[in-house]
Amino acid sequence: MDSYVIQVNGHGDHAPVLDVHLNTNGNSLSLGKVKGRKPRWAVRASEMSKKTFNPVRAIVDSMTVEPNPKKAMISLSLGDPTVFGNLPTNDEVTQAVKEVLDSGRYNGYAPSVGYKSCREAVAAYYSCPEAPLRAQDVILTSGCSQAIELALAVLANPGQNILVPRPGFSLYKTLALSMGIEVKLYNLLPEKSWEIDLKHLESLVDEKTACLIVNNPSNPCGSVFSKSHLQKILAVASRQCVPILADEIYGDMVFSDCKYEPIATLSTNVPILSCGGLAKRWLVPGWRMGWILIHDRRDIFGNEIRDGLLRLSQRILGPCTVVQGALEHILDRTPPEFYHNTLSILKSNAELCYAALSAIPGLQPVRPAGAMYLMVGIEMEHFPEFENDVEFTERLISEQSVFCLPATCFEYPNFFRVVITVPEEMILEACSRIQEFCETHYQGAEGAQDMECDK
Repeated sequence: MDSYVIQVNGHGDHAPVLDVHLNTNGNSLSLGKVKGRKPRWAVRASEMSKKTFNPVRAIVDSMTVEPNPKKAMISLSLGDPTVFGNLPTNDEVTQAVKEVLDSGRYNGYAPSVGYKSCREAVAAYYSCPEAPLRAQDVILTSGCSQAIELALAVLANPGQNILVPRPGFSLYKTLALSMGIEVKLYNLLPEKSWEIDLKHLESLVDEKTACLIVNNPSNPCGSVFSKSHLQKILAVASRQCVPILADEIYGDMVFSDCKYEPIATLSTNVPILSCGGLAKRWLVPGWRMGWILIHDRRDIFGNEIRDGLLRLSQRILGPCTVVQGALEHILDRTPPEFYHNTLSILKSNAELCYAALSAIPGLQPVRPAGAMYLMVGIEMEHFPEFENDVEFTERLISEQSVFCLPATCFEYPNFFRVVITVPEEMILEACSRIQEFCETHYQGAEGAQDMECDK
């Protein structure tokens, strides 16, 4: 009869040593003490984690400056419209989620790309004759950030490159570098309301270019591209056979004197993955509901990109099912007045901020046309005691307790970004403090030269 005996031998101060004897039909086999390399801990962070770098966090976290204790802090840095409570979402939006919770029908797992009925609701909301959509053209994601991540992951391989706006949302670079994808920055032109420098853009395309990112309306610029400019962008993409990743999370968040054109409605042949979500227009960024809209009327993506997105979506089990269940209600029943009122507040704040900052010597704000931001140029030659925009904004915090993001965060030095979602009285107070700060440190041409000589 076979027998298996395991003995643990040890005594005194010595740890027990496993002594294994296998007795099979009377034959004894002793493995004794296992010899070889002594095990040791060797836990290291992955290469992907080491390549992941968020320039906003790196810059902001290194700003250890303390605000002026005599002045209440005014933060104009965070692109979250919910922070101050002055821009609540609509009652219909919250009611939709309450009804779904009460129903108990959306507490389980959904398909990784989202419930079909919810994808149908998104397709119906965004479909138009120029760019028709069906449920199979929609993938629901955990916020627009994941939509961008999936779109990048399906279009680009390690060693390829993508074309990214400068200034631009820092997440594009953060995601790309973590995936081993090179980032090529194309210039936006502040003197042309942040239109793309199309010659520069096209000069960057090579055989390894996987996609072009177009962010419209723009973070951080608050700009909105005209129909004619979008058509010129599409012409470049068509000539170079480069697909477009359209970040349109601020879609329709444009001021009354401007018109938003989804880029897919103007495309006849360029395939587009359009990324959007509830976060900004419906003022619920924490609900983490985004989507990818697949526009491929010439069947250039074909099944391969669709299948790739499906497989990538299966890495997690999809976005929040409760919010999915509320999507149709949110899209269909949010009253037009809600959108109008939000945009009226943003436009009013933008105009106040632009007017106030335009009157300050040494600053050059660029008038926004939508989204939630305004970019301000710093004439650094008139502020010679500061090395760059990071030092400028640090001192603005320490002296005036006003926090604006230095545009170095967006690969565009000597500017800073202002968020215009704060209450009106805070906008006015912040602009007043910025004026006081600039008047304190501004040097005319002669004064600036003297400062340089002193250095």
